[in-house]
Amino acid sequence: MLRLGRSRVDVSIRTLLMIDSLDMTEADRALIVTHCREAAESRILVTHGTDTMVETARALGGALPPGAGKTIVLTGAMVPYAFGSSDGLFNLGSALSFVQVLPPGVYLAMNGRCFQWDRVRKNRETGVFEET
Repeated sequence: MLRLGRSRVDVSIRTLLMIDSLDMTEADRALIVTHCREAAESRILVTHGTDTMVETARALGGALPPGAGKTIVLTGAMVPYAFGSSDGLFNLGSALSFVQVLPPGVYLAMNGRCFQWDRVRKNRETGVFEET
């Protein structure tokens, strides 16, 4: 997706999990928290299924306060990338921009908007993320 979007940002990619976010356990979230905490990088983008993205953002936000010096942005796609008319490529590009400029903290980026981890919810009726 980064190649398709013609991204010129130098990135390091690590794959932790390849599961439906509805199947994620607290142990899976703890794995994400541990990898983010121990990463040498201070700016981290996490791609994640939208069904439980808010729960993972809460786990990260609770474990990594802004004083930890990490800027973490979670993003995903309401329409899966494989379906063709996905919002995933746009969301990835937006999140990549947000992670480079935001101060330390945990954020969720979807559809051109950025939310703080503790002020967001997924509105399942409208299919969008919104501030709480």
